[in-house]
Amino acid sequence: MPERLGTVTLGATPIEDDAAWAGAVLTGTDGTGARGVAVRESRAEQLDLTGASLPRLHLLDCELAGGSLANARLAEASARRVLVRRVRLTGLQWTGGTLEDVRFDGCRIDLATFAGCRLRRVSFEDCLLAGGDLQDVVADEVRFDGCDLREVDLSGARFRASAMTRTQLDGARALDRLAGVAMSWSDVVASAGTFAAALGVRVLED
Repeated sequence: MPERLGTVTLGATPIEDDAAWAGAVLTGTDGTGARGVAVRESRAEQLDLTGASLPRLHLLDCELAGGSLANARLAEASARRVLVRRVRLTGLQWTGGTLEDVRFDGCRIDLATFAGCRLRRVSFEDCLLAGGDLQDVVADEVRFDGCDLREVDLSGARFRASAMTRTQLDGARALDRLAGVAMSWSDVVASAGTFAAALGVRVLED
């Protein structure tokens, strides 16, 4: 059974392989990580896991507020019913994992990869995802609102019942993989030049 804890300050408390925590408030700094950590019904406040390796991390009913997971490695990690608010995720490597009912709000997720992940009912709101890697993502009911997706790689991605609003796509690769994504007419018009370039259409001067 997961151990129910109050405040846990990482650094002072090392992360061990297969640790299971519930009901905790996580703070502090740990750049090493561990395998198979499970956290549920917990909140991370300004937690700094920059560069940490956390393969097969499992998050359930959690909130991450502030802090950093920049350059963290989350191979085959899973998250369900998780809120991520204003967390720095630059260079995050979340590969081959599962995200369900997850909301990213105001996060910096540039140069990050979600390659090979399955996303279901995931929303990105006011997030920077420029230069990221969404290759081979399977996205079901995923929403991007007010996001920067410039130069994102969508190769092999599959979208179903998804939407993009107020989203920048300049320089994104494999735009044909957006089949299955709904966009407002104003967003389509705003991205017309990007779509034309992707199709090899030459724009004539008026």
